[in-house]
Amino acid sequence: MPVVSYASVSDSPPMVAVACNPDGFTCKLAQRAGSFSLSVLDREYLTAMGRLATVSGAKVKDKLRDAGLEHGRGSVLNVPVVKVSSATLECKLRSRKRTGDHLLLVAEVRAARSRGAFTDSWDYAQYKPLLYTGWKGGMTTYPGA
Repeated sequence: MPVVSYASVSDSPPMVAVACNPDGFTCKLAQRAGSFSLSVLDREYLTAMGRLATVSGAKVKDKLRDAGLEHGRGSVLNVPVVKVSSATLECKLRSRKRTGDHLLLVAEVRAARSRGAFTDSWDYAQYKPLLYTGWKGGMTTYPGA
């Protein structure tokens, strides 16, 4: 599922928070499984991300494949991992909190990997992040410089 926001919320242990629609099928699956992956995609996957945003996982056999995204299993947790992601975090759910119309899932990062565009920080000459900027007849992203 595309999420509007995620953030690092702890260094020790490493933890992230993800804001998601509590009525979303994928959000419910993550809660039931107690784990999820967070995959950061390059903006070349804008169409795939738009597809993820408009198709419910309850209506297709494999939502990621339906969006044209190959995936495998995590290296530490049994979570789907998008193969073309620029970075992936494998996360174990620790808590959840209702925040207005979204649910904040807080999770401990159990494994992390990134592609060559990341060493100590992102190399924006190589990595063109997919940054959600709204829905205007489809998902839109900041085009960058």
